[in-house]
Amino acid sequence: MQKLILIRGVPGSGKSTIAKAISLNAGTYHLEADMFFINDGVYTFDATQLYAAHMWCQRMTKHNLSRGYDVVVSNTFTTKKELKPYFEIASGYGIIPQVIVCQNEFKNVHSVPDEALARMKERFTYDISSLFETEMETVE
Repeated sequence: MQKLILIRGVPGSGKSTIAKAISLNAGTYHLEADMFFINDGVYTFDATQLYAAHMWCQRMTKHNLSRGYDVVVSNTFTTKKELKPYFEIASGYGIIPQVIVCQNEFKNVHSVPDEALARMKERFTYDISSLFETEMETVE
């Protein structure tokens, strides 16, 4: 059965590391919005392009699922609103997403300021059960 795995957590929690390990499986694509900011192997973040990065990530998720691949997406996904589009994409393919929450505290590779990390931690929604309830109604 095809899979969509969503890995969530604040920067430095280990999302990308886990996603890369999972994507070693043949036929599994790893995506994250940060990939949008990599040009010629160099990461250059531009906050004005954040919306475009997330739209790209969603389009690539749909594209790879439509080709029959499993997809693992590692983004912060701090709120249900950020997760919902992926649940909707999954529903279109009859998939119930698997969600992994990373809570480690490694050094974040993009040097996200402590104040921004604190804001992300404050808004992090752990109870996302309503997304699964909606998903189950759609799939059934």
